Amino acid sequence: MKNNVDFTKKYIQYNKLDVKKYLEDLKLVGSLSGLFSDSDIPLLHYRVTENLYCADFDAENLARADVSADAKLKSHGIGIKTFTEGNKKTLQKIAEFNSQQILYSDLKGIEKIKKIAELRNKRLEFTKNAYGLNDLIYHCIVRNRNGFFLYEEKMNSINIDKIKFISESQHTYTFKDDKEEYKFDVSKSTLYKRFITETYFAYIKVDILTDPIEALRKISISNEDVIIDFSESVVIPLYSYKNGEKVIFPKSGLNQWNAGGRARDYDEVYIPFNSVLREMYEGFFPPRDTPFDVILPNGQKMSMKLCQENCKALMSNPNKALGKWLLRDVLKIPYGKIISYNDLLEIGIDSVSFKKEGDKYYLDFKNLGEFEKFINKEYLNDIEDKI
Repeated sequence: MKNNVDFTKKYIQYNKLDVKKYLEDLKLVGSLSGLFSDSDIPLLHYRVTENLYCADFDAENLARADVSADAKLKSHGIGIKTFTEGNKKTLQKIAEFNSQQILYSDLKGIEKIKKIAELRNKRLEFTKNAYGLNDLIYHCIVRNRNGFFLYEEKMNSINIDKIKFISESQHTYTFKDDKEEYKFDVSKSTLYKRFITETYFAYIKVDILTDPIEALRKISISNEDVIIDFSESVVIPLYSYKNGEKVIFPKSGLNQWNAGGRARDYDEVYIPFNSVLREMYEGFFPPRDTPFDVILPNGQKMSMKLCQENCKALMSNPNKALGKWLLRDVLKIPYGKIISYNDLLEIGIDSVSFKKEGDKYYLDFKNLGEFEKFINKEYLNDIEDKI
């Protein structure tokens, strides 16, 4: 196997000592595979790989941010995947489009695939814009009976102009562009990509413990130094409701710049903070017109405050800073375009979360439907038309 290992075959310039520690940590976790499986191929849960990668390479964990990268290492976005080696030409899931079916369900053949490719590309571009990334990389932990093998490749957008069908059936489309091979499963609304893993840049042998329970019993766990997480969070939709439909009103919220009454800057926007959330999370934000700092996904800081009657709006200070970042830098909305809910649907993001740790606030993006999951369903009917 050493003949198939070349440390230069990687996209991230890692420190070799960091890679060594990372492999040792992976080996430790893999040795406990007998807790979960009878297979002779060591297991790795995807959350474990995300946490180990971030801890050992001092990367920022983005795994719960609902974007195309699981971690941010300097200016790189890292998509972390673990899978069995198979024939070294395995198809792996890279994206789901359940929440966007309305955009492509009526399309057929090549038009359906082009739409899926477009949605995929928009999501990749959104991730780079939101987190200030220069590129996106797949970091793969490939598993076989000998242990864990590390492999990396670029996370490419799909070249829509070069798409060619390989095969087509009622429920699946297999296609390629000028770089990659893909499969779209219509019934699962899932896109797969073929990973060719012929050469690895590092590996470690894993011995699965025959009695992992006994090994764990030998670990001394102290109940001293217990850390209590006092963080709170709230998910806030970037849209409102009207007649049961999700809408962005043409003269408020993300379109506040289009409201009358006075001259307004094209970047003048606010995030609607509806009355139900205000009641449920009273005191989460400082009082009206009191500035507070928010850490954005790209690490930059923005001053924000609750504004307008009944604190119904989350604005930046100055007001145009939020629109400049959200509309222009992240969503790439042209000046003067009235935003509709469809613009959010195309990207696959329609809400933001605010996490509060002490007096610090952190903003991140949430997938389609995450607000409905967050709030008690009994309150949904109360939200319509309430600002």
